[in-house]
Amino acid sequence: MIHKEGKKFLIISFIILTLINILFFSIYLVIASALLFCFFLSFFRSPHRKIVEHGNIVYAPADGKVVVIEKTEEKEYLKKDCIQISIFMSIWNIHINWIPISGKINYLKYHKGKYLVARHPKSSTENERASVAIKTNSGIQILIRQIAGYVARRVRTYISENDEVKQGQQLGFIKFGSRVDIFIPLEAKINVKLNQQVRGNKTILAEL
Repeated sequence: MIHKEGKKFLIISFIILTLINILFFSIYLVIASALLFCFFLSFFRSPHRKIVEHGNIVYAPADGKVVVIEKTEEKEYLKKDCIQISIFMSIWNIHINWIPISGKINYLKYHKGKYLVARHPKSSTENERASVAIKTNSGIQILIRQIAGYVARRVRTYISENDEVKQGQQLGFIKFGSRVDIFIPLEAKINVKLNQQVRGNKTILAEL
């Protein structure tokens, strides 16, 4: 299936590529246009992933590569030391973000910012981003941060403050290369390693 974020983009891209090929027809241009459009289709794919809900498990909120696992102070909302796990999404990854654990949205804030390369440590606090805090039914709070990268120029968030959310529900979408940070309690058991490839709604990041 194609994600809703891609439908308008794909229609406009198809029209533009068609017009270009009509005006400047060549077999090489047709092949290049077809490959480019196939890439767009792949980028905006929206897989259906079944999930087994569990109140103490934190699933990966995105597909990608784990580029940070470290103790750090979350200064925006939690204001305490946490374990930060960062997932870098390349242009080849699915760019949907999912709710990693059920609970209530206690905090939601969008920040305008720069467009540093998403792997850069400062991207977490200086890039365009949206921060979302979830309080679980057992009272534990975690924070998820959607971060736009050098290529990604738009962060979409589909939930609102005070919403009750379910594990596996769509949190949002980031276009064309980006990063998701998740801040969890120090006492959580971490189930992933640095440089590991993870899948949203499938890989268990941690156990609370």
